[in-house]
Amino acid sequence: MTGRDLRGAVMVCGTASNSGKSLLVAGLCRLLARGGVSVAPFKGQNMSLNSVVTKDGAEIGRAQGAQAEAAGVESDVTMNPILLKPTTDRRSQVVVMGRPWRVLDAVGYHAAKPELRGVVLEALAALRARFDVVVLEGAGSPAEINLLEGDLVNLGLADAAGIPAVVVGDIDRGGVFAHLFGTVELLPAPLRARVRGFVINKLRGDPALLGGGPAELSARIGVAALGVIPWLEGVAIDAEDSLALSSDSSWLAERDLDESATLDVAVVRFPRVSNFTDLDALGAEPGVGVRWVEHRGQLGAPDAVVLPGTKSTVADLAWLRARRLDVALAAALASSRPPAVLGICGGLQMLGRRIEDPLGVESASGAEGLGLVEVVTRFGEEKRTARRLGTERSSGLAVSGYEIHHGVVEAGAGADPWFDLEAEGTGPEPEGVADRARAIYGTTLHGVLENDGLRAAWLTSVAARRGKPFVPGPVPFAEVRRRRVDVVADALAAHLDLDTLWRIVAEGVTS
Repeated sequence: MTGRDLRGAVMVCGTASNSGKSLLVAGLCRLLARGGVSVAPFKGQNMSLNSVVTKDGAEIGRAQGAQAEAAGVESDVTMNPILLKPTTDRRSQVVVMGRPWRVLDAVGYHAAKPELRGVVLEALAALRARFDVVVLEGAGSPAEINLLEGDLVNLGLADAAGIPAVVVGDIDRGGVFAHLFGTVELLPAPLRARVRGFVINKLRGDPALLGGGPAELSARIGVAALGVIPWLEGVAIDAEDSLALSSDSSWLAERDLDESATLDVAVVRFPRVSNFTDLDALGAEPGVGVRWVEHRGQLGAPDAVVLPGTKSTVADLAWLRARRLDVALAAALASSRPPAVLGICGGLQMLGRRIEDPLGVESASGAEGLGLVEVVTRFGEEKRTARRLGTERSSGLAVSGYEIHHGVVEAGAGADPWFDLEAEGTGPEPEGVADRARAIYGTTLHGVLENDGLRAAWLTSVAARRGKPFVPGPVPFAEVRRRRVDVVADALAAHLDLDTLWRIVAEGVTS
């Protein structure tokens, strides 16, 4: 392992999205931190609907939050200065230094890149001044020749900052040698010179089957073969986008319910689902099976239904109705064994009576909700991002989470709050809704299911309602997360040429 005197930086690029960049960055951050190195992650521009709130209320990509956790440091807005949150197939909300800036289409954003380049470089410089090593994550592929001009996240940024790079390729998709060769060879000479090594990721089977392939590729493209990382089962680190939903390493894989699972939890897979990592803690419970549903025929008779967050509540509510999932949910709730229902952020907004949007934040006219709880949501121009602490109202169980929303949820008469949150200068602030008689719950807070006591209590009540046994898992979810990233770090230590990798990192030392 490296010593405490290591200084520098390295960028991890990939041959494509979901090739393993985020996982590799998290593993490197943990590996370096375990060796006593002060290390931080960085991604100049992130397109993701999975985000997290920093201590000072800034919004950054969830992957960078998880990587900071792996590094053993507090997440910070300089780790992800630009976050793109798609609102439609063509437009995204642009979050700059943790705050909403503009909503732009691709052409508008490309035109804005020169204005944003200084923001990214300043954030990176600030991070490098505070930490011995910075591990940068690229986006998609660095060889998208149509996007090289004005690059804010891949090798254009690395070149501007004087940072070397490694490229990771996903062998599970097939064609990894061609992907790695093509990626490097497509690059203009100055950017190609930044690539100092490559990693083959997600190998199922014996690495001896690769034969002399890695060495031959190294000779052809003139960069070091750093190693082959095996397929790591069940160690998904917080993902950036919905490509991860089909990954076999995640509970969100498209699979049948595990027959050994006690509780069946159906999650509505909205087109613009956001913060789907909210459900990770449920999937980590050994007595729970979590599955996606996308249309009426898939719902079945689950023990619980979850409506997760979404970046476009009104549009995704219309999608839910078009798929007749509202009809299926109503039928399930009218049956002799109705499921529990949980709405998170946008999911809670859908459960209410109405969604009003007078400023046109999401739509021209708002929408009628599902009418399952007595709340009304009104969208405003200001976006609320904050970490919150409090207690569950009926039990006093501690709860923590974070808010990321434009919609203000107003509870009507008869709507009992689920939580009491701490608020400066006032008494407890009621939050969420809990209809315990019908087992319908909702909250604007992301991350509440990561609270072990609350999650255990909710799942126990779901099981009791359905006449099923349930025993919470023995390992706290925070420890589950720690163990996952340690598995990744251990795999990197076992399968990568670390001496060469650390020499590459040292090439990126600031002058």
